[in-house]
Amino acid sequence: MNTIDAAMIAILEKRLELSKLNYSDESYDDVEEILHDLEDDFNEKYGDQLEDILEKVHIKHCPESDVLLPTAYLAKKFVETEDGEIEIGKKEGVEVEWIENPAVGARLVLLPSPTRILLMTPKGISVVWEKES
Repeated sequence: MNTIDAAMIAILEKRLELSKLNYSDESYDDVEEILHDLEDDFNEKYGDQLEDILEKVHIKHCPESDVLLPTAYLAKKFVETEDGEIEIGKKEGVEVEWIENPAVGARLVLLPSPTRILLMTPKGISVVWEKES
């Protein structure tokens, strides 16, 4: 596994851990702080590269939507299947104004293993960018 995938998985796992805690849990603040540090480190290390890629994806599929920090596109919640795949819900990632039908709720999601960006629309899910091996 490459380092960008490992960094994304660390964030996804920490988000999952945080989502299972209540605000009143004494470890909530510590887990949240670790998550923010992971996100900051990720944006610092991979942000410029991923923002360039996201800019190209936005131009092609959703030019009216602003490009956000790469960590915004990562899922907040996910399920890891027995075969190691990651499944996400329909509300993950960033909502964008899809060029083909601006009125529908399209979303862009950044996922690891392999590093890729998905476009989720009412027509289905398509990989709009994937890191070359």
